[in-house]
Amino acid sequence: MITSPAFAGKRYAVLGLARSGAAAADALIASGAEVIAWDRQDVARAPFEGRCRIIDPLELDLTGFAGVVVSPGVPLNTHPIGPHAWQYGLPVIGDIELFAAARPHLPAHKVVGITGTNGKSTTTALVHHILSAAGVPCVMGGNIGDPIMAQEPLPEGGVYVLELSSFQIDLTFMLDCDVAALTNITPDHLDRYASFDAYAASKERLFQMQVSGTALICDEDAPSAAIADRIAAEGKSLIRVKTSDLAVQAFAEGRSPSLAGPHNAQNAAVAVAICRTLGLSEEQIAHGLATYPGLPHRMERVCEAKGVVYINDSKATNAASAAPALAAFPPDPAINGGAPRIHWIVGGLPKEDGLGACADHLGNVAAAYTVGEAGPMFADLLEGQVRVERCELISEAVRRAAEAARPGDVVLLSPACASYDQFRDYEKRGHHFRQMVGVITGCDTTGQDPAKRSILP
Repeated sequence: MITSPAFAGKRYAVLGLARSGAAAADALIASGAEVIAWDRQDVARAPFEGRCRIIDPLELDLTGFAGVVVSPGVPLNTHPIGPHAWQYGLPVIGDIELFAAARPHLPAHKVVGITGTNGKSTTTALVHHILSAAGVPCVMGGNIGDPIMAQEPLPEGGVYVLELSSFQIDLTFMLDCDVAALTNITPDHLDRYASFDAYAASKERLFQMQVSGTALICDEDAPSAAIADRIAAEGKSLIRVKTSDLAVQAFAEGRSPSLAGPHNAQNAAVAVAICRTLGLSEEQIAHGLATYPGLPHRMERVCEAKGVVYINDSKATNAASAAPALAAFPPDPAINGGAPRIHWIVGGLPKEDGLGACADHLGNVAAAYTVGEAGPMFADLLEGQVRVERCELISEAVRRAAEAARPGDVVLLSPACASYDQFRDYEKRGHHFRQMVGVITGCDTTGQDPAKRSILP
């Protein structure tokens, strides 16, 4: 656990005791802070009984508190905790801000912060893997892995690799990253922001917090390019990255199968640039790219049954992240006479109207199986362009797709939607898909090596 004398003797309210909130409360208590903690769930509050006061901060006069710590899942645009804290002049912060405050008391280290709409998880995991393979002490945290405050401090020379969502950045004010990276910006989370411009501005704040570090931006979309232009105009250290950079490097070949597809080429290009900035050699980077095992729920090969491959891409929660999955499996003249071969399971809680970038790859789709709250919308959009099966449930979609697919085809869960209509998160949705595939095909879909699950295009 990361602790710091910066918190000793101060009072904090912690709202939400799930993973990051519990880690924040534990770290604050261990650091000698006075903590008021609250969660609506009895089971979440139980570990803190007797260790701190258990009371809803909305019921308290917060005069004299140092801050209110909330989960990134708390919608500050609608939740009353924001106005309640701000009337006392208190910051509403997250665990990443606590980490930033603890940094001066940690052994000398570097911090890499990675944000973006799509690809930030893979890029973060890839950077962490390359560093680990090169023998550099490092941990991965933020929006991926274990909460950063729950992890052990690194020795001198270590690197903290943080995936940072816009929600986490909104709760952070003094994280000065040695390297801050942006993969891309496309419309997302517009239920939490007044506009797309406001969402993009949230991403940009990661760079505004930098004092002397390097900004590293893949400027292949207009919002990202605009941020890069502003950073350049301010005279700050900036590296612009393009996916095509990878093609002129020795890394174009020899990448792990887990890094297949154009979206992963972008992720790899950003990761390579980050690792170079950290001083790794070309050989160390190439080795890491070749051995990267991949992440669950991101183009994860679940199994192959009767010649049909089943792929879990549950992490594709918007159209921009689902489109590369559809692009990865074009018709092949050697397979079923070149007929479209993707059986696409799509739907969930919609984040946007329309098909977005997915519309460009419908020629690869043999049939669409629509599920969830957005199912009727997708069915209406796709009728007349591909064969549509209205299913509602993922279990029914898997059953129908398995019945229709021929050897050489692909059954692809790439929902282009959030999961919250039927599942707690995209991971639960992916686990459910994996389980249903096992039930319907008879395959063992549990306990597999992630490196063996990742899929080539």
